[in-house]
Amino acid sequence: MNTCEITLRGVRLRPLASGALFWDEPELLCLSDLHLGKSDRIARRTGTLMPPYETRDALMRIEADLAATGARTVICLGDSFDDLAAAQSLDEDERLWLARLQAGRRWIWIEGNHDPGPVDLGGTHLAELRQGPLTFRHIAEPGARGEVSGHYHPKARIVARGRQISRACFLFDAERLILPAYGTYTGGLIWTAPELRGLLGREARAALVGEPLHVLPVPAA
Repeated sequence: MNTCEITLRGVRLRPLASGALFWDEPELLCLSDLHLGKSDRIARRTGTLMPPYETRDALMRIEADLAATGARTVICLGDSFDDLAAAQSLDEDERLWLARLQAGRRWIWIEGNHDPGPVDLGGTHLAELRQGPLTFRHIAEPGARGEVSGHYHPKARIVARGRQISRACFLFDAERLILPAYGTYTGGLIWTAPELRGLLGREARAALVGEPLHVLPVPAA
């Protein structure tokens, strides 16, 4: 399992190559911005048809992360579904798959801006969660400390061997950590965007998702 380590408020956290975050001591797995059912929402709103496999792809990767970490608590950090109708449109096989993943685990749905209401899929529904010295919420709050959030889908853009490469990334400094989007059909906000640089300190770093994980300083602009 390819990981690095981030220390936040004295807590050691491990970003995973999948884009998930693992906290060893409470055996906690955190995922952000799954956007399940996005192909369904796009078809409903625009008529554009995309291959409808993103939900199963995400569930498969969650299952692999659970098997690799043995997590007993799962926090879905908001925008788990692309909208409420997308949550209701899950087919029976997907609902049963999700129920199997939840079985025997504490499963927490944090509210996001795409899915502001509770969904009838088991688990606990919260606006935010305080766990030890950390606060888990969907959208970062200016001045927060010990905060783990999502929402922005951060992506790094680097040049390697003469080619420009874009990869989803974790962004972090001494007080906060912003997770990448875990979902299959998700865009991203470049790591130097004002919205992100305004939240992070000058010493901010990025852990680029994939094999292997690379940790780099975040450019000023």
